[in-house]
Amino acid sequence: MAKPFLFKQFQIHQDRCAMKIGTDGVLLGAWTSLQQQPQSILDIGAGTGLIALMLAQRSHAETIDAIEINEDAYEQCVDNFESSEWADRLFCYHASLGEFVDEMDDKYDLIVSNPPFYSEMVSSGDESRDMARQNQSLPFDGLLGGVAQLMSLNGTFSTIIPYKEEEGFLEMAQKLDLFPKRVTRVKGNPKSEIKRSLIEFQFGDIAGTTSDLTIELERHKYTQDYIDLTKDFYLKM
Repeated sequence: MAKPFLFKQFQIHQDRCAMKIGTDGVLLGAWTSLQQQPQSILDIGAGTGLIALMLAQRSHAETIDAIEINEDAYEQCVDNFESSEWADRLFCYHASLGEFVDEMDDKYDLIVSNPPFYSEMVSSGDESRDMARQNQSLPFDGLLGGVAQLMSLNGTFSTIIPYKEEEGFLEMAQKLDLFPKRVTRVKGNPKSEIKRSLIEFQFGDIAGTTSDLTIELERHKYTQDYIDLTKDFYLKM
């Protein structure tokens, strides 16, 4: 049995998930705002269940739902939820976003998604990993359309995408009356290019804020901003 990934307040088994725990998921789970004290949260494409578990640790939301289409990942997500101290608040559905939208009448105060985002076709020879990484299984327009239907009027949607996709993603969102409230652009170190965009959306056009986040000053020497963001989760922070 592969060893689980240990965080301060929970552990994650990931041997059956194509996409392993990475910086993107931890960043999104830590960066997502809980200022509005959401009572209901939805994680789209939950994978290991990492982001939902982080939000369970950080919030008092009564309902934290997740959806995962891949059967192995779904089963592992359920196991990770059940072995956590917040098992009574966490629930994972084995469904596609389209199926979930069709069946659900509920609206969520907060929606999060770390979507698959290699829009160019890549093949590593591992089908489940490729599906987890490629947005054909959850294209951006489908993701945004689902969010627009599932989010409550005053709700927020947080996601992380490649920086090079940011402009097109914002244009797609705008057509659904979703506008950026916060954008944080992430780079690995001071000399590297911006790699990721963390974006928080709400309905209706507002003046949003933008900021930058650098993860490392040099190899394994983390910036204070990154430490402050993730220290409640990583064991060695």
